[in-house]
Amino acid sequence: MNQYDSNRILDLTKKILYIPTKNVSEASCYILNTCHIREKATEKVYHDIGRIKKEFKNKKKPIVLIAGCVAQAEGDVLLKKEKYIDAVIGPQSYHEINKLILNFEKNSKSISSTEFDVIEKFDTLNHVKNTDSRVSSFLTIQEGCDKFCKFCVVPYTRGAEFSRSIEEIIKEAKQLVKNGSREITLLGQNVNAYNSEGYRLSDLILEIEKISELKRIRYTTSHPIDFTDDLIQAHKISNKLMPLIHLPIQSGSNKILKKMNRKHTTEEYIEIIRKLKKVNSNIKFSSDFIIGYPGETKKDFEKTLELMEIVKFINSFSFIFSARPGTPSFKLKKVDYDIAKKRLNIFQEKSKKVKTEYRKTLLDKSLPVLFENETKEKNIYFGRDEFFNSVIVKSNENLTGKIKNIKITKVSHNTLFGKITSKLVHKDFAA
Repeated sequence: MNQYDSNRILDLTKKILYIPTKNVSEASCYILNTCHIREKATEKVYHDIGRIKKEFKNKKKPIVLIAGCVAQAEGDVLLKKEKYIDAVIGPQSYHEINKLILNFEKNSKSISSTEFDVIEKFDTLNHVKNTDSRVSSFLTIQEGCDKFCKFCVVPYTRGAEFSRSIEEIIKEAKQLVKNGSREITLLGQNVNAYNSEGYRLSDLILEIEKISELKRIRYTTSHPIDFTDDLIQAHKISNKLMPLIHLPIQSGSNKILKKMNRKHTTEEYIEIIRKLKKVNSNIKFSSDFIIGYPGETKKDFEKTLELMEIVKFINSFSFIFSARPGTPSFKLKKVDYDIAKKRLNIFQEKSKKVKTEYRKTLLDKSLPVLFENETKEKNIYFGRDEFFNSVIVKSNENLTGKIKNIKITKVSHNTLFGKITSKLVHKDFAA
């Protein structure tokens, strides 16, 4: 979501004649858009500020503005501790960014804007053209979360769940497609909680896919307790919805899930997967895992490993528990770091093995790949298949924005390599 927010901040600042530059040293305004999910986010802010100080040591100081969730959570502390920072603005207030910049230009006084006015934010953004022209684009449809997982800062930095109107979303989607997008990823902190005047995520998907030049639809990030039957059926009905679902679970232990306040069990999670596989056997899954959550025993950890074996996640994102200030889990007794680190290494090796086994099955298969851009190397193109695997192909034809059938000739851990083929039959899809 930070990428979407960053793009929209750029769209807003163009209104006051600010344009992005690749040369940091010539910038008159430096905006750092931040995430606060894991530890050391604040430290990274100070590190970046130090880098900017060094860059502008003998030059006119730029306006320095910290945006995003770190600004929301620790804005006043940042302003007090680091005088080089001129303004902080939270993720639900960034529609005010032009006002902050202009006020600072006039008054040179530090400013903090961290109100939770998400309705006003999108009312403003709806009147600002989205200029994102990438082949694969992001589109925020929902923000905030009401689930209050005990480890998570999102309810405190993004606020309560809010869904944009379907009309606003369709309008922005059409603009993105007009700009050149052929794939749109629908975004939300809890995207499948989308609900606007009775329209659910499934309804939105089926409406968006009516845009003829749009070829692919994805969504992220989902919560298991909001994975309703209508969304499951959308994976059967839709012609453009991709068969990769990112569905975080965090742990394979019901005891730990309860401690986290996840409000679901592993059995319920597996049942969702069973239902999805029933409507579309090609569907694959990725997930997030927290290793070493307070109270996690060896047995709990082994259950997480078992879940990896059961589901066979083709991708997983795993981290040692990161205690976030202000969350209920912050003061809980941590698992010994060395133990947590050892478990993380074991889990990641397991994840790597599962991923490697899956990717080996793709060798000599023909896959539809949407190409996003030419790489720095001439005639070498980057794209992604339906399961979000990175694919590299050599071609004298400009492949950007096109879907081509690619026979996979080489497989590495993170990248597939192939050549264009005219043949594509159903049985060639990854199963």
